[in-house]
Amino acid sequence: MDTVYGILVVLHLLGWAMVFGGVLAGMKGVTLNPGAFHGVLTALVTGILLVGLASSGVAGHEPDNAKIAVKLVVALAVTAMIVVGRRRPELVTRGYLGGIAGLTALNVAIAVLWR
Repeated sequence: MDTVYGILVVLHLLGWAMVFGGVLAGMKGVTLNPGAFHGVLTALVTGILLVGLASSGVAGHEPDNAKIAVKLVVALAVTAMIVVGRRRPELVTRGYLGGIAGLTALNVAIAVLWR
């Protein structure tokens, strides 16, 4: 089960990398790259699966519920910004994209640095 857990961690981080890269790529033309949407969905689904595996005790990892809650709030904020940006592209500015990139970096930093 550790292998499955490890694969999910890799996919989770790749999802956030897709969001970050998609937003940075869109800054030149001030557009929201479709890859950001797919990346945030990947990150959310794999994150939920990771918490489920850790909570069940199968993977041998004990989740930190406070950390998970903070990461979930940040992830939902990023998801909401991406969904709104896709539906109303006139709202997307460089600052808007920078906000998504900053929150994405914050989420990864929380994952790595919170012990």
